Amino acid sequence: MRIVRLPGIHHDSNVILVIGTLGCIVIDAGTSWYQALQLERIQGILDGNEGDKPTVDRILLTSRRFPCSGGANFLAAQLGNCPIHIHREGRSSLETGDFFTTWANRFDSDMPFTKTEVVEDSDVFALGDGQVCALALPGHCSDGMAYHIPEKELIIVGQLLPRADRPTRWDMPTGCLPDIVESLKSIKKLKLETIIPLQGPAIKGKSHVTETLNRHIRFFEECIERDGKAPKSWPRPAQTALWLTPQPPWPLVEKEKVN
Repeated sequence: MRIVRLPGIHHDSNVILVIGTLGCIVIDAGTSWYQALQLERIQGILDGNEGDKPTVDRILLTSRRFPCSGGANFLAAQLGNCPIHIHREGRSSLETGDFFTTWANRFDSDMPFTKTEVVEDSDVFALGDGQVCALALPGHCSDGMAYHIPEKELIIVGQLLPRADRPTRWDMPTGCLPDIVESLKSIKKLKLETIIPLQGPAIKGKSHVTETLNRHIRFFEECIERDGKAPKSWPRPAQTALWLTPQPPWPLVEKEKVN
């Protein structure tokens, strides 16, 4: 099994290709701003794959938010009209082109009308030499999904963990602070080797994964103790930001260990 992370462009999420011996899955699609470029990148990876060129079986979305879902309709149409899957809580937002709950209005963008199919917690997508397991992880939004690949000890989490150095927001439509804590604790129980966040580099190595999850869990537990408020010293999030910006900054990479 081959996993390729296409780094997010500007506001776009990371776009992930999971290529197995029996198929290929795309996870998240970025905004509609760079959808043509995303298509070129995806096709370039598929064209360069060893052996037969794989076809995309489906697109899985981590949530309805525009940075993850905006390009899904275009990519699906160009990749053989493959189905697009989302948690049932986010389905109506995509199919009606709701630019409020998808947050597309914050990007001064329309939300494409996007036909979808439901993905449920514990759904499994077999790819021959591995599988993708769907996990419902609400918190940032009620339709939050993650995709666990047990063979690689890896998970793709979307906005629940924007980056190692950026905690997610809970003050957006359908957000819930206590759910964030429980979802992050569920991820921690998996004892993973790699987390691929919404944007930025993968979080690699069991110690880095544990360190990052502990930092985020502690922060959100402290916010609960402050009656759901972020620290006053932190800057106000930008209009398009799906995350908070710590002050002083959190580390993006694991601290070097000194012998």
